[in-house]
Amino acid sequence: MNPTVLGGWGRFPLACCQVFRPERRAAVAQTLAAKAAPTFIARGLGRSYGDAALNADGGVIVHDRLDRVLGFDAARGVLHCEAGVSIADILRWWLPRGWFPSVTPGTKCVTLGGAIAADIHGKNHHRDGTIAAFVDELTLLTAEGETLRCSRTEHADVFWATVGGMGLTGMILDARLRLRRVETAWLRVDYRKAPDLDETLSVFASSDAGSLYSVAWIDCLARGRATGRTVIMHGEHATVADARAAGHAPFEMPRGAAATVPIDMPGALLNSLSVRVFNTVYYAAHREARRLVSVNRFFYPLDGVAHWNRLYGRRGFAQYQIVLPLDEARRGLVTLLERLSRSGRPSFLAVLKRFGPEGPGLLSFPRAGYTLALDLPVRDGLVAFLRELDRVVLARGGRVYLAKDATTTPEAVRAMYPRLDEFLAIKARLDPRGVLSSSLARRLGLVSGG
Repeated sequence: MNPTVLGGWGRFPLACCQVFRPERRAAVAQTLAAKAAPTFIARGLGRSYGDAALNADGGVIVHDRLDRVLGFDAARGVLHCEAGVSIADILRWWLPRGWFPSVTPGTKCVTLGGAIAADIHGKNHHRDGTIAAFVDELTLLTAEGETLRCSRTEHADVFWATVGGMGLTGMILDARLRLRRVETAWLRVDYRKAPDLDETLSVFASSDAGSLYSVAWIDCLARGRATGRTVIMHGEHATVADARAAGHAPFEMPRGAAATVPIDMPGALLNSLSVRVFNTVYYAAHREARRLVSVNRFFYPLDGVAHWNRLYGRRGFAQYQIVLPLDEARRGLVTLLERLSRSGRPSFLAVLKRFGPEGPGLLSFPRAGYTLALDLPVRDGLVAFLRELDRVVLARGGRVYLAKDATTTPEAVRAMYPRLDEFLAIKARLDPRGVLSSSLARRLGLVSGG
């Protein structure tokens, strides 16, 4: 046990936690049973942005050493591994053998347990849904010390509460995950520019059905006729012939120069003027073309820069991600973009995607519509501003992503997640003494003591 100040990837907020780092699954149960801390939450590699994997004055059980491969079914592409195995591990071990994660977020530095707890989505949600669609089974250790094997047919209610449940139903020990068969480590990517939001939404609506992956960079500071202008990327896994035609070996992984942000950058560096200039150059620099792009460049561009979160300065940043239903998306996005532009709060990174249908996870984030993700530096008034945006999202029937959240209120979350009471009933049954808790859970009233 080590008292440690922890933060999410946004480094906002920070909390002093009692950190436990077991090396065997049995030690997880022993840690819970020993009651060395009043409450506990699981933590992987710390890439959730807000306070989901923090537990102020409580215990945090870090799973990064629980990273063993337990088996692989080559006929079906099913990987059985401990929850501490990361997307990076899967890529390193299985991509050269022709297997790729069926769903991956924008960083490979996340554990499988964390990915399931947040029910992560990727650039293919419109086609494939969340990671839950590819989890055949998981093993859950409850706060009472019971080990449950959960799937769509066995303890199904617990399965759908755990997927997206932010670690509050128990400790995920291992899982069976179906991977995707691929021929290369490359993608064919079509780049297209849209001069405004209406054209952007039209391109998504007409093109997504034909592409496995789609995502757009959006200029959140553009105004007037240029409001919502984007660079849209549609991608497909490249064939061996595609790679060889471009002079690449099928599973060659290009290695660029290693980069790092060595210190916290001055907070004033990211301002409306500097971000507006960057956005103008970025939009102008992209030409409409088809390119062969590596897995790392398409899915994980920021992983090539160590400690990139230091760009936002010592106070950190909040990532604000929301989804709006299809029939309200345009009006909601216009309002959000206008308020962001007027606020003078620059978002250096902004991403827009189209989601497919909502899944069965009780607290899963995606639903049919459009999702917008913003990175906003922590400055005076940020919490009040984000709660103002929450009101816009609520008025349009949307919701925030709990894995990114640092500021939302209990009242907002209850309105955004209509199956919350179902989740809370299952949690109460699995954890009657309230052993599993987190800073996020208390802030949102998901557990007592908030």
